[in-house]
Amino acid sequence: MQPNAIEIRNLHKSFGSHPVLKGLDLDVPAGSIFALLGPNGAGKTTLIHILATLVIPDQGTARVAGSDTVSQKNDVKRAISLTGQFAAVDDMLTGEENLVMIGRLSGLSSAEAKARAAELSEQFELNGASRKRVKTYSGGMRRRLDLAASLISPRPILFLDEPTTGLDTSSRRALWDIILHLAKQGITVFLTTQYLEEADQLADCVAVLAGGRIIANGSPAELKSRVGGEVIELVNGSDEVVHALPTSGRIADVQRQLAELLPSLPHETRVRLRAPSMDDVFVALTAMPKEAMSV
Repeated sequence: MQPNAIEIRNLHKSFGSHPVLKGLDLDVPAGSIFALLGPNGAGKTTLIHILATLVIPDQGTARVAGSDTVSQKNDVKRAISLTGQFAAVDDMLTGEENLVMIGRLSGLSSAEAKARAAELSEQFELNGASRKRVKTYSGGMRRRLDLAASLISPRPILFLDEPTTGLDTSSRRALWDIILHLAKQGITVFLTTQYLEEADQLADCVAVLAGGRIIANGSPAELKSRVGGEVIELVNGSDEVVHALPTSGRIADVQRQLAELLPSLPHETRVRLRAPSMDDVFVALTAMPKEAMSV
């Protein structure tokens, strides 16, 4: 059986009178890409901060690389890298200078830091800009530099908190390729994201956090199977989707769904079927009443 890089049991965290996490249980297999989804304010960043030893839970335990995040926090810190929601690099330094500085702060010699900076600049396709000031970088370049900086000292577990927020489609997909490459090297990647396509494309396993609890956990295919066989899309004359309805795909079910909406639909409305997406999963799960939710 594949060992777990992260194990969470009955984790609780409140800020003042506001409970954020309400008894989380979660396992993340080593070497996997794990995506945590949830609406804004669900507690995704709070959980990453607990796992990275930046926040102490009120109750329960979290173990990262076999070490407790409270009683063995130094061991946890030696096993992880963290990239937050915003690039943490110095605009006035060049890309190379940023990487060398982080290397020196991580305990590398001057020669080791320069060699590692050159290696990462090549890996993250920053060679041509490595001696330019970061303030001249595009958003995608800054994000790649930030990720490179977090990997100066190779660690087995990488936390990425909404790594592609604010990036254009091209930059986002370039960063996806880097994340997939890191996973192929055996690094466990734990990421939070608001881009459902991102979780679908990257993750071996996806968990949905809502109401302070994990309400679903499984592979993208497993979660999609919970929505239904297919989705009916009703498209107007401008080719805009006006309704999306989960269905088993059986004729009787499709007829029933359409019959309920038919009186209110314009004559030019067209019907098409498609496979469920992670958007459908997210909407369906987060709309469920609490008593219907199950992990």
